[in-house]
Amino acid sequence: MKTVSLKLGKIFCNDSLIEVCNDAFNIRSYLQSKSCDANGRKCYDDPFYVCDLDNIIEKHLLFQNLLPRIKPFFAVKSNPNHVVIALLARLGVNFDCASKCEIETVLDLEVDPERIIFANPCKQESHVKYARGKNVRKMTFDSEGELYKVKENFPEAELVIRIKVDDSNSAYKLGRKFGASLESTQKLLQLAKDLDLNVIGVSFHVGTGCYDASLFYNAVKSAAAVFQQGDAIGYTFTLLDIGGGFPGIKNETISMENIAAQLNLSLTEFFPSERNLNIIAEPGKYFVESAFTLCCNVISVKEVDDRNKHFMYYLNDGVFSSFIGVLFAEKFKPFLLQESDSNLLFKSSLWGPTCDSSDCISEEIYLPKLSVRDWLYFKNMGAYTTCFASKFNGFNPPVIYYVSTNKIDSVFSVSFND
Repeated sequence: MKTVSLKLGKIFCNDSLIEVCNDAFNIRSYLQSKSCDANGRKCYDDPFYVCDLDNIIEKHLLFQNLLPRIKPFFAVKSNPNHVVIALLARLGVNFDCASKCEIETVLDLEVDPERIIFANPCKQESHVKYARGKNVRKMTFDSEGELYKVKENFPEAELVIRIKVDDSNSAYKLGRKFGASLESTQKLLQLAKDLDLNVIGVSFHVGTGCYDASLFYNAVKSAAAVFQQGDAIGYTFTLLDIGGGFPGIKNETISMENIAAQLNLSLTEFFPSERNLNIIAEPGKYFVESAFTLCCNVISVKEVDDRNKHFMYYLNDGVFSSFIGVLFAEKFKPFLLQESDSNLLFKSSLWGPTCDSSDCISEEIYLPKLSVRDWLYFKNMGAYTTCFASKFNGFNPPVIYYVSTNKIDSVFSVSFND
């Protein structure tokens, strides 16, 4: 059993310590204090994360305020951190799992299996059997083969048909891999009916990193058409799953407010509240991206004096750990932990610590002149970072420090000592 306990003004959640700070908490000052204290790190100059749990609580409150009809199911794949999952579970958030391991992670925190959707349209057979054994009934499908698999291994499952929608204005287009076309959904639903399977609703995903809020409106409209197909075949759908694609930081191309406006408009038009429909979403990066800050040490410096003089800075974290996302998008902006005495900027490149030449965080960036032992920090590092980390070349992933103000008090129902 996972527990939460209080000790000297600090919380231990799933054996991880949460430091409780006052309302004057400042992330940069906190990073500076941790850079001088190797507690929890094998070496004093190892990289580390700071997870601001208040940020997750605030995201939850915003979601509730903007989308009151929608129940969030956190996409565990974005960050399967036990403290994060425990916090979200206490907040009442449910969970989108894609594998046996993710389901195990959530169930180990004593989350009711009814609060999980096995939202992988192409599941390993043994994982389907595991879900049946744990009574995780809700799961998605998008093909005939998946229906036959479920019929054989979990015939009492509550199925949700995943449809393909327009994701052309999203950074990561999931439609190239998942989703039944609108031309095939009626045939799939009829097969499910013939197999005596229980289809309870429709799901879609507009893609990760969506930058066009109208995609949500159009996707809800498409889902409504599939609801009508279900009615004609003899199903009475009770669930609509609008997937993910929500921004994890405030200054992205579209805001959460933009998306909420389109969703609320489309739901009012196509699924009015009197239908008493269960509407869920699968936000992942939305909850965790801005909650994590990464702090890295400069371990080596090389001045390259060629046609384009520049500095090469080697950090103790790279693309085989926290920065694997650089392979897909250039979003990593470093900040100096200690202010520079100079305003001069020099052409620079950032490299990870491994012996692989592809371990490059940034080919070209302009920075003040740095030295070995200087610290850089990177904001918005909570999504698809820690979950991708490997131990290539023997470099361990960064440790994580957890911090909160007294907002955590009401969530875990404990009192704090000074």
